Amino acid sequence: MCLHLSQAGSTAGSMRIALQAMPELPEVETVRRGLAPRVVGRVFVDAVAHPSAKFQPALEAVGAEITALSRRGKYLRFELDDGREMLGHLGMTGSFRVAADDEAPTLGLDAYGPHCRAAWCLDDGSSLIFRDTRRFGRLHVVAAGDYRAIPTLHTMGPEPFDEQFTAASLHKALARSSRPVKTQLLSQRPVAGVGNIYADEALFLSGIHPLATRIGRVRAERLVDAIQTVLAAGIANGGTTLRDYTNVDGGSGENQHQLVAYGRSGEPCVRCGGTLRHQVIDARTTTFCSTCQRR
Repeated sequence: MCLHLSQAGSTAGSMRIALQAMPELPEVETVRRGLAPRVVGRVFVDAVAHPSAKFQPALEAVGAEITALSRRGKYLRFELDDGREMLGHLGMTGSFRVAADDEAPTLGLDAYGPHCRAAWCLDDGSSLIFRDTRRFGRLHVVAAGDYRAIPTLHTMGPEPFDEQFTAASLHKALARSSRPVKTQLLSQRPVAGVGNIYADEALFLSGIHPLATRIGRVRAERLVDAIQTVLAAGIANGGTTLRDYTNVDGGSGENQHQLVAYGRSGEPCVRCGGTLRHQVIDARTTTFCSTCQRR
């Protein structure tokens, strides 16, 4: 059986954010890889969504077939056969899973738990479910490639493993602003998909202070290599689970066991043995080694 769809909603309770971070490229890519074999080729037969405008676009995808599931930065792209895309952003606590035919309940959103924000009935009888405890996630349905209504996507820089992402492109992008390099990385304009966790890791690996406002070509080359290294490791380890992130099977990532900077303030630096420190930079807690990452 599939969903008997009915509108329902709930109020998410408050949660502490200690060592909690938004899913970044490795986490979203892990979700994409797990989800694609289960949804590509399926048709959205029906849908139900939380009344918030952030989740109502789920209803707009009904009737379309998913022809591909790709990723742009931290966004999942459900490519549809009618020339549109459904974009999914996990926010801080969002997750997707597929419920098999014999798991699919008949009572709408509440049957999937208090934090279900959208659910779709697929043409094979299974259901695609989007949960989001804190409701920072979001869904969009747009014409394919038209991201003008989504500023972060519209101005997003190159993917970190694309040929367009080079030391020259990074150096040029960072030179356009006098903001700290950490802030610029989080803006998604120099490169797509890097958030707080992997920015700290890449800056540590490349020996660049997060408050640096100018980096030369040599350091830009080191930073490109570091970004690609930490993101590739994150993907290989199934993402970083600090509190909420899970893959499509409900499992945790393993990359948190490999972190050398993020969240380790007060612990010894793996390079020099000094004590790592943290500082809030543009409202984001940043961990670094003042010895190995000189300004």
